[in-house]
Amino acid sequence: MLRQRILTAAWLAPLMLAGLFGLQGGAFALFTALIVLLAGWEWTNLAGVEARERRLALVAGLAALMALLWLMGATLAAWPLWLGVAGWLANLYWVTRYPERLEQWGATPWRLAMGLWVLLPAWVGLNVLRDSGAVWLLFVLLVVWCADIGAYFAGRAFGRRKLAPKVSPGKSWEGVAGGLVATAVLAVVYALWQGLGAGGGLILVAATLAVTLASVLGDLLESMLKRHRGIKDSSNLLPGHGGVLDRIDSLTAALPLFALLYLGAL
Repeated sequence: MLRQRILTAAWLAPLMLAGLFGLQGGAFALFTALIVLLAGWEWTNLAGVEARERRLALVAGLAALMALLWLMGATLAAWPLWLGVAGWLANLYWVTRYPERLEQWGATPWRLAMGLWVLLPAWVGLNVLRDSGAVWLLFVLLVVWCADIGAYFAGRAFGRRKLAPKVSPGKSWEGVAGGLVATAVLAVVYALWQGLGAGGGLILVAATLAVTLASVLGDLLESMLKRHRGIKDSSNLLPGHGGVLDRIDSLTAALPLFALLYLGAL
């Protein structure tokens, strides 16, 4: 397993970095669309669709919606991001009330609809931030990574109180606090690097803390869906690493919120 993880990371990491920071415009939109479509393929399974032909048709429909957003110029607009944030508020309600409110979202059509407001706004957020010159795209990626690292070490060292035991028993409130501390430090360093000043730095720290909490929700949502579906990984597309969704679940929640904050406040 470790050998598989290393081999996968050895080719995947350079490819992702080259695509995210070496491409622009339509090429970037297409590259990230392919990633989102792979995640969409996995989402159809999380939604309970098993027939291969139907899953392919659903992914084709997702691709058509993405093409429509591109043609409308909506990949650089705020309204798809607002739709995503509204959808994540519904996700928050369901995650915090799992499994009591399972009947509200457990049907396959609802889980498929959930996939739209998770995946499409995340793709739009990627394009909005890349259009800024990649500085803030890099930042939101670092926020998610630092949140994961901070939560892991703080959770292992101090974790006592369970965050969402019915959804993801391994996560703790102490881990969340560790992630918040790590990303707050990152925000301060980034504010100094970008010369934002005291006011801009405070805004960035506040925005970062909100985005960090959103990233935790993204992780919990996928955990809830996998638990309901009875699977460990979203797929085996990435040997040793699970699926694409397993790698981007936190980002799907963080991207729309941070892109909105970038458009309106940063």
